[in-house]
Amino acid sequence: MSIGNFDLVQSLKGYNRRLFLGDLSAGFIVAIVALPLCIAFAIASGLEPEKGIITGIVASLIVAIFSGSHVQIAGPSGPFVVIAFGVMQQAGLNGLIIATFTAGVMLIIMGRAGLGSLIRFIAYPVIAGFTAGVAILLFTTEFGDMLGLHTAASGGSLIAKWQSYFAALGTVNPWAVIVTAGCVLVIMIRVKWLKRVPQSFVALILATVAVQVFNLPVDTIGSRFANISAGLPSPVFPQLSFEIVREMIQPAMAIALLAAIESLLSAVVADGMTGTTHNPNNVLVAQGLANIGSSFFGGLPACAALARTATNVRNGGRTFVSGLVHALVLALIALALGEWASLIPLASLGAILFVVAFNLFNWPALSALFKNPRSDIAVLLATLGITVLVDLSTGVLVGMALAAVLFIQRMAAATDVNVVTREFRREAAPATQAATITVPRGVEVYEINGPFFFGAVYKLREAISLPSKKPRVRLIRMSKVNVMDSTGLHALEEVYHICRKEGSTLVISEIHAQPFTALMKSGLLDIFGEANVTASFEDAISRAEQIVHP
Repeated sequence: MSIGNFDLVQSLKGYNRRLFLGDLSAGFIVAIVALPLCIAFAIASGLEPEKGIITGIVASLIVAIFSGSHVQIAGPSGPFVVIAFGVMQQAGLNGLIIATFTAGVMLIIMGRAGLGSLIRFIAYPVIAGFTAGVAILLFTTEFGDMLGLHTAASGGSLIAKWQSYFAALGTVNPWAVIVTAGCVLVIMIRVKWLKRVPQSFVALILATVAVQVFNLPVDTIGSRFANISAGLPSPVFPQLSFEIVREMIQPAMAIALLAAIESLLSAVVADGMTGTTHNPNNVLVAQGLANIGSSFFGGLPACAALARTATNVRNGGRTFVSGLVHALVLALIALALGEWASLIPLASLGAILFVVAFNLFNWPALSALFKNPRSDIAVLLATLGITVLVDLSTGVLVGMALAAVLFIQRMAAATDVNVVTREFRREAAPATQAATITVPRGVEVYEINGPFFFGAVYKLREAISLPSKKPRVRLIRMSKVNVMDSTGLHALEEVYHICRKEGSTLVISEIHAQPFTALMKSGLLDIFGEANVTASFEDAISRAEQIVHP
């Protein structure tokens, strides 16, 4: 059976009891971990707690079925809070529904257009910096609950949160610290007889039982957040108008960009953890459907969250079944189990996410990167710094831009333009042939080595300006140019016009398929003259001699 581009039967081939138990426990744990996050994101966005839960249910269900990555867990995410809050202040729930729906449509278009494959062009230092940034943000988010701090409203920035934590250090709850430390030990210390049960699940149960049995004075979901109403929200339909749709285009684009970046990067991280390969375009389509589905219930923008996906994999999730379990557990909580879920201590959730953050940081990979070229280190640090200090999408975009600029710089450095001497030595010339070719007087030969693109064309311009006497023929040898862009074409056209102005002729030799095709399609081949574009250097020299000695 196939739904969209996702073959459910194929994905379940070889499915067994061990995989099911892993998916079952992982889905349950992620649902419990996601519950306070869903509620907190909804409240911070100006919505009721139930809206966050329904977002987790709908998004997780749709992404589990349609996504090109089998282990992704979707739901509301921290980066959307600022956007959602701004939309709520500007246009209310009606505007948020329209913005979320529009973002979903944009994501589907991006997926169908094949833009998901662009993730392959993101440099590893960008991904490593982004992942480390998410780990730091995740640790920061949970730090207060791990110590049981009573903090004032701290805003959304990393600095503001740490300022509030330092100001509240006098309110450290020793019992919360004990619960956190105990859960971390239970999770990280491997016990042979617990191999079949994820240890984070054991830590969650033990912490909840201990807090209730010994009546420990620590914050729980119920004591921190508002009560969860039983039942699921009804569908909500927006009031449409051209004006409000136009106003929501910009936030919708921001939502779509954030959802695409985090979902695709979470899929890449999930691949690294599971050894699988995702379909990036299906991932985008799934995120689009998830946002459309969430908007029908007046929910928040959603995406496949990196931290929750990692939590899912770390706790045994290996197929889309874990996402279905996650959605089912959240639905059961929303329907009937809110009171029981409210007993879970927040310190235990903080401990679970602390371990996830610790593992996400990937210490060995980061240490290895610091032994790489300085340009890679700069990209990593820039991505990491902007991710934690500004936001996730800006961090990735700046990292990608910096990586692209540095790549262009390296490629430009690899391209050079040489002025050939009077005698040109052929590479690998057969013994039966002459080892050198004499360049006639009045002919200036320029040899381009490497890609001839916008980052390297200035080198040809500099070389052209070197001769003191104007030659009769300017011969450009392109045997080592496999790629040429429009800027390279324009540079050749400039050389042609310089030649015409000074009364000389431009001859090009040994041009490869891609540059030749570009030359032909641009019409420059006809302008230069087919006789002046030769297949071999010998033919180019012969043509030059005809011009010099007619």
